[in-house]
Amino acid sequence: MNNFKTKFIRFMYGRYGIDQLYGALFAAWCVIAVINCFVNSIILSILGTVLAVWMIWRTLSRNIQKRRAENEKFLILWKPVKSWLVFQRDRFRDRKTARYRKCSHCRAIVKLPVKKGKHTVVCPRCKGRFDVRI
Repeated sequence: MNNFKTKFIRFMYGRYGIDQLYGALFAAWCVIAVINCFVNSIILSILGTVLAVWMIWRTLSRNIQKRRAENEKFLILWKPVKSWLVFQRDRFRDRKTARYRKCSHCRAIVKLPVKKGKHTVVCPRCKGRFDVRI
């Protein structure tokens, strides 16, 4: 076992390995594979194979600068999506204890406790006052 590990480490030396884009491609491949179990489509099979080959090719690539640049571009596109998903998760988690409203001045989202009625709120970002109904 130790001999295989040493040979694998020696083989991977100077290669790119895995990163966040690899993780996203792997998740997409898993979703496509599960969907394809029920649908059994040749198009999904080809798409899954292309994703798998792309993942392996990126992992074994020796052009580290290009792979790093690809990952940076992916992260720039992924950041707003991840922020939105985290916000939706938090909003669902707090659905019984808090409400989220936008500030009418700076459009920032303000988390408010659930207190029925009309309230005047001070925005923590711009210090503007606005009225809300909860």
